[in-house]
Amino acid sequence: QVQLVEAGGGLGQAGGSLRLSCAASGRPFSNYAMGWFRQAPGKEREFVSRINSSGRSTDYADSVKGRFTISRDNAKNTVYLQMNSLKPEDTAVYYCAAYSVTFYTPIDPSREDSYNYWGQGTQVTASS
Repeated sequence: QVQLVEAGGGLGQAGGSLRLSCAASGRPFSNYAMGWFRQAPGKEREFVSRINSSGRSTDYADSVKGRFTISRDNAKNTVYLQMNSLKPEDTAVYYCAAYSVTFYTPIDPSREDSYNYWGQGTQVTASS
């Protein structure tokens, strides 16, 4: 089991920045690949970004590419999502997710069902 706790959400202005963090506990963090997803009101949850267990490989949704940056600090058991050039359409609840790389490699790590563990979510509101 791994527990995930997001922090850093809040209100940001369009064009501004916010930084989310997700602290993991319970298992060796370096055994887990991490992802960020978001869910806007009235919409399905969608993939935002993911990072592999070492931090050397990342991927982004087209809607955030060039504006958001995912990173991780395995010594601090934390993954980050730096969000720059915020847009009103970035308003959503952001979720951190994890899966263990010890036992399997998902075909598509942008899919929700690739992840076994989820945080409770943090609200991000980007005002125009």
